Amino acid sequence: MERNDICWCGSGKKYKKCHMFIDEKIALLEEQGHIVPTRDILKTPAQIEGIRKSAELNTAILDHVAKHIHAGMSTAEIDKLVYNYTTEHGGIPAPLGYDGFPKSVCTSLNNEICHGIPDENIILEDGDIINVDVSTILNGYFSDASRMFSIGEPSQRAKKIVQITEECVERGLAAAKPWGHLGDIADAINSYAKENGYSVVEDIGGHGIGLEFHEDPFVSYVIPKGSDMVLVPGMIFTIEPMINEGSPDFFVDEDNGWTVYTEDDGLSAQIEYMVLITENGAEVLTK
Repeated sequence: MERNDICWCGSGKKYKKCHMFIDEKIALLEEQGHIVPTRDILKTPAQIEGIRKSAELNTAILDHVAKHIHAGMSTAEIDKLVYNYTTEHGGIPAPLGYDGFPKSVCTSLNNEICHGIPDENIILEDGDIINVDVSTILNGYFSDASRMFSIGEPSQRAKKIVQITEECVERGLAAAKPWGHLGDIADAINSYAKENGYSVVEDIGGHGIGLEFHEDPFVSYVIPKGSDMVLVPGMIFTIEPMINEGSPDFFVDEDNGWTVYTEDDGLSAQIEYMVLITENGAEVLTK
C-alpha cells in the first residue's frame, strides 16, 4: 500500500498512521527467519469489537455458573445453565454440535484433562475439582474461556494443583508481549509447572479464535523461549495450559471419543484466558 492510502484494516486511518509500521516490522522479521502471522490472523478494529462483545457474554456465562455450581448437582445441570443463559442473551454455545460434540459446555472432573461431556449421572461431590469450559458465538464472533471450581472442601493436593495452574496462566500472560514469541509464553508456563513438580500436557494446547472456534496459531506450552510465531498486535488466542499432577501422558475415552483422561489417574487442572495482543502487552478478553 502507499503511505497515504486508507489502511487495509478498515480503521479509516491512513496506512502510515495505522498498520504500515507493523507490516514493515513483520516483513523484516520474516526476512530474518522468524515465523510471523499472516494478515488474516490479525484482527481488524471492527472484528475486535465484535469479538469483545462475544467475550463479555462468555464471561457472564461463567459468572452465572459460578453462582449456581454446588455439590449434589449433575454436570448435565451445568450444561443446562450454560445453554439457557447463552441463548437467552442472544448467543450460541460454540461446542454444541462442533465435530459432533453433544453438549453446550465441557465439564472435566479430577483426572479428566479436558472435553468432559455433561451427564445427568455425573454428580458433583464434596472434594471434586472441575473445569468448566465455556465457548460462545455472538453475532458470528467466537470467544472461549474456562475456570476451575472447587466443590466443598477439596484435598490439599487438589487445592495446590488448581493454585499452581492459575499461577502458570498468569505467568504465561505476563510473558505475552508484542514482538515476543509464543515460545515465551510456553517457557514461562512449563518452567513454573516443573519447578512445582507438575507436568504440562504436550499435544493439546491453545488456539487462535475470533472469526472461527479454532484458528491458527496452535499455542503449545512445551516449546522453547524465543521460538514459534511472533506475537503481533491484533492477534487473539487462548492461554490454556493443562497441568497434570504426574505424567503428561493421556488417553481418550473410547466410548464417547471426546473425554481426555490422565494416563496415571492423577489430578489435572486447566484454566483458560482468551487474550488480545496490543501494542502495550496482552489484554484479557475473557477468563
